[in-house]
Amino acid sequence: MLTSRFITHSVTAACAFLALGLATSQRARASSHQDAPLIVLDPAANTTDVYAFRSNRANGEKYLTVALAVYPFEEPGVGPNKWNFDDKVLYQIHVATGDDVAAGRPTISYSFRFKTNYKNTNTILQSYLGVVEHVADANQNLTQRYSVTKTTAAGTVTIFQNVAVPPNNQGLVTPFYNKDNNGNQPAKEGVASRSELDRYTTEAVAKDARGYEVFAGQRDDGFYADIQSIFDLDFSFSGPDKPFDSQSGFNVHTIVLNIPLSELGGSEQVAGVYATTSRQQVRVLRDTSNGTGGTESGNFVQVGRQGNPLFCEAFVPIKDKDLYNETDPSEDATLFKKYALRPELAAILGLPENLRTNRTDLAAIFIPDLIKVDLSTRRARLAGGTNPDAAPDDPGFNRLGIFGGGPNHAGGPTPDVLHSTFQKAFVNNGTLPGSWPNGYRFGDDVLDIAVLALLSDLRNPASPTLAIAPADPGIDKVDHNDIGYNKVFPYAATPHNGRNHEHHDLQRDQ
Repeated sequence: MLTSRFITHSVTAACAFLALGLATSQRARASSHQDAPLIVLDPAANTTDVYAFRSNRANGEKYLTVALAVYPFEEPGVGPNKWNFDDKVLYQIHVATGDDVAAGRPTISYSFRFKTNYKNTNTILQSYLGVVEHVADANQNLTQRYSVTKTTAAGTVTIFQNVAVPPNNQGLVTPFYNKDNNGNQPAKEGVASRSELDRYTTEAVAKDARGYEVFAGQRDDGFYADIQSIFDLDFSFSGPDKPFDSQSGFNVHTIVLNIPLSELGGSEQVAGVYATTSRQQVRVLRDTSNGTGGTESGNFVQVGRQGNPLFCEAFVPIKDKDLYNETDPSEDATLFKKYALRPELAAILGLPENLRTNRTDLAAIFIPDLIKVDLSTRRARLAGGTNPDAAPDDPGFNRLGIFGGGPNHAGGPTPDVLHSTFQKAFVNNGTLPGSWPNGYRFGDDVLDIAVLALLSDLRNPASPTLAIAPADPGIDKVDHNDIGYNKVFPYAATPHNGRNHEHHDLQRDQ
């Protein structure tokens, strides 16, 4: 039972707040995966989501799991080309520890570089020459491999070399991604054990002697929300063909890395995570008849950045979105803190003046824009999706984290613990499970969480706080992903089958 000081409202009240925005403004923004003007033109470097959460292996190994997804809205099954990581992009996941968290600077940077090769260029069949039985076999014509390096103040060391990227899920030529290993069937749902993972995913996971694990390849886009209604200025999220998951049926390219906590100095600390993409300064275009297509030179220049979900999309105005992608979190307090302290979205939604200004609670989450993860908390409860074929959610998992009205979430801690949690942007003493903003798990309903945080006054323990019961469909009525996540590494869901997938449809699993 919620305490008397923790005031619970129905989702109807939250939607009523949202509907006020129609009367006050004709502008709205959310995480559409298309956040800044320049990066939209560069999809291979366009970050969609960064994930970070505490995880455990069955053998007791403890990790900080981090993931970076790029290439928004990949239509499954395109040809003759296919979506790939870009050999010319430097992909990096940065981890801050100790004083570096508050300063917004990386303590450790993990860099990923890809190299693409064809087994046969005397053919129009760019990607597949036949059924791919195993990752990087003779029939996987276009094959990518990558290296991973770790950079600290002490220098750079190589962690992985020559790791293969599995094929995309085309359909008949990639049957082992799909139900019954049949290329005509939809992609397999999430699983609860490593032995149940599909063949391609299993073969693409690499592990080193220190305990690092890595995976890079195509996966389902794990973000779910009705972005269509937001940009249609419909904050009631109603009408025909609703609920509407705008990312449903689309894939992304995802890098997932398990970092042993011993590599970070143990679990009694808070880590901050963000990711960047960079390109070299100079590109010279040449006559492609010689097969080179051009050269790149010079230092790498940052072109994309991603920390917490929604910050650049829903807080930073158009004039500064490209600047955000070009700068480091160490500059956030100077350049972008004002947008968290006085969020335009609060005015758009017609919220009272006291919820529009001096939002130090939101600034604590977003400035600097790192996903803060309290490594001393227990492992994150994991989602398995709601499809009957998917692995069930962990006991205690709630898509709304501490805003969910369940016995292990908002109903457990007192309101002062809840407010303190959001002011610090992480959870102390293991009192609450990891969920955004204490990390970001696959399955966190970040749109609903962000709106609830905006509507609530998290600065004052005595202030009312908005919560949603577990059975409530939530703000946008999209309360789960279109395919079940995996509860084992690499956690992200199986990529959709190019031959058999649906867009924006939540009916098949309801």
